[in-house]
Amino acid sequence: MSSAETITAANIAKELGASPAKVKKAIETLKIEPVAKKGVCSFYSRDAIKKIKAALK
Repeated sequence: MSSAETITAANIAKELGASPAKVKKAIETLKIEPVAKKGVCSFYSRDAIKKIKAALK
């Protein structure tokens, strides 16, 4: 996967205008698995953003 197709929880939060804590909670609640890991960073697919956005409403 290229970096254009993956995104960190912090960047998802920035993109959605939500707090990183809320995004991380939504990821846990939805049981979304990262598609890649680099060190301690988890990278999620861009498809996950829609699910997270819906969960934050």
